[in-house]
Amino acid sequence: LKDQFDNLDKHTQWGIDFLEKYAKFVKERIEIEQNYAKQLRNLVKKYCPKRSPKDEEPRFTSCIAFFNILNELNDYAGQREVVAEEMGHRVYAELMRYSHDLKTERKMHLQEGRKAQQYLDMCWKQMDNSKKKFERECREAEKAQQSYERLDNDTNATKADVEKAKQQLNLRTHMADENKNEYAAQLQNFNGEQHKHYYIVIPQIYKQLQEMDERRTIKLSECYKGFADSERKVIPIISKCLEGMILAAKSVDEHRDSQLVIDCFKSGFEPPGDFPFEDYSQNIYRTISDGTISTPKQEGMRIDTKTTVGKAKGKLWLFGKKPKPQSPPLTPTSLYTSSTPNGSQYPIFSIEPVHYCMSDIKTGKPRIPSFRSLKRGHFCLQGPALEDFSHLPPEQRRKKLQQRIDELNRELQKETDQKDALIKMKDVYEKNPQMGDPSSLQPKLTETMSNMDRLRMEIHKNEAWLSEVEGKVAARSDRRHSSDINHLVTQGRESPEGSYTDDANQEVRGPPQQHAHPNEFDDEFEDDDPLPAIGHCKAIYPFDGHNEGTLAMKEGEILYIIEEDKGDGWTRARRHNGEEGYVPTSYIDVTLEKNSKGA
Repeated sequence: LKDQFDNLDKHTQWGIDFLEKYAKFVKERIEIEQNYAKQLRNLVKKYCPKRSPKDEEPRFTSCIAFFNILNELNDYAGQREVVAEEMGHRVYAELMRYSHDLKTERKMHLQEGRKAQQYLDMCWKQMDNSKKKFERECREAEKAQQSYERLDNDTNATKADVEKAKQQLNLRTHMADENKNEYAAQLQNFNGEQHKHYYIVIPQIYKQLQEMDERRTIKLSECYKGFADSERKVIPIISKCLEGMILAAKSVDEHRDSQLVIDCFKSGFEPPGDFPFEDYSQNIYRTISDGTISTPKQEGMRIDTKTTVGKAKGKLWLFGKKPKPQSPPLTPTSLYTSSTPNGSQYPIFSIEPVHYCMSDIKTGKPRIPSFRSLKRGHFCLQGPALEDFSHLPPEQRRKKLQQRIDELNRELQKETDQKDALIKMKDVYEKNPQMGDPSSLQPKLTETMSNMDRLRMEIHKNEAWLSEVEGKVAARSDRRHSSDINHLVTQGRESPEGSYTDDANQEVRGPPQQHAHPNEFDDEFEDDDPLPAIGHCKAIYPFDGHNEGTLAMKEGEILYIIEEDKGDGWTRARRHNGEEGYVPTSYIDVTLEKNSKGA
């Protein structure tokens, strides 16, 4: 039984150690959950956009979906923190508290068992001592009896010795009887205590240890369940987070994102018009009809160089330089033969195609209509942001103005609501003077009215700008439509001499002389008259004019206007020294002459 007590001691100690081991496992799991939640939150914080309230970044559906996923992931991290907190309070803390109570109870039960064992050992020692004393006294009594019998049978022994031996025998016998009685009492007492120890005390202690161990097992079972319940409680919320991520993924709309890109970068500029057909063969045909290339033409048949120069300067070439016209093939129209006095023939080349090519090279003014949006964006980056957004393309300017008008209307509504509230409060104060002084609200009411007037003026001003932008866009669309119609009409217009022209107002008067001297070409180039000025302008901002076809200007510089803005944001201007080029319309203050406008 003593060995079994020691075994129970070892078993209960193992149970407590196992309980503490599981508590350590739960603690490490809690730390893992906390670190996981912390890392998730840091991840969300790292990729979550930090946008100011005035940020106007396009909200693509893919970006919105990603932001929603980040929010759901942040909620998921919060649920992991809930799991860690639930495990900490319901499992780990309970395990540590119960482990402390279990140690105290086990110590008490073991102490009771040791005390019972010590008491039984003490009873056994007392019984053993009385037994040994009884045994010793019995031996002494036997010795006294043998001595008495020997003296009683000895005839030589005196009566006094016999009496003395008899008294000694009686004394030893009496002591033996007393020790016998004491031994019997001790033996009876030990047997009783031993029966009580093994049938009452020890079983009760063992039962208490058993109950303690069973409670430990039950507590472990409850903690196992609580460990799982902590996770199971948050599963519905985690499922909602995952469903939110799936819904965010389904909300991605590629067509809407494409429309946002279109709305964001839509400039409102019209694409460049079609290139007009330039008929270089009309002079060849005319030469054939004349029969010779040496016949001089009338001066009146000479091409209007002014018209040609103006027309060439007004063209906008796609990549900044006018494409070089291909040389016409050598045909009978461009290659003629002449007879010499000896009858030999030699070729004579017509110079009219060369003359036309040289004229176009000299008078052509390169422009880059296809890159205007890029130029304009470059200018907008350099120039200051104007209050009326005139530095922006028409469509973007219209959107900005509409946004500002909406904001101003919201502010005006707030100020209106505040004015109504102040008026009502003032009426209440006038009816109940004890509640407040009505005159104390007058400054605030005056300030609110002033703010409302200011907002109305701002709204009116922005609406005027918006109407101006919308009118320009509509006029540009009409002009584009009419230009398409005119282009179709002029393609079929025939000049009086049978040649086709690009414009109804620009007809070829006649080809140049065929046998002009080479120096006459230079004179003809130098005598080209520039386009007339239709107004003047003042540079509001400086402009570098690095690109080909543009004109650099300084702030405050006065320039002549020779061609109006056709709706593409560029105006053609000329300096006093005759240098011409295109400048941004938003960088200048234009003043047109009434009698020259539209020339």
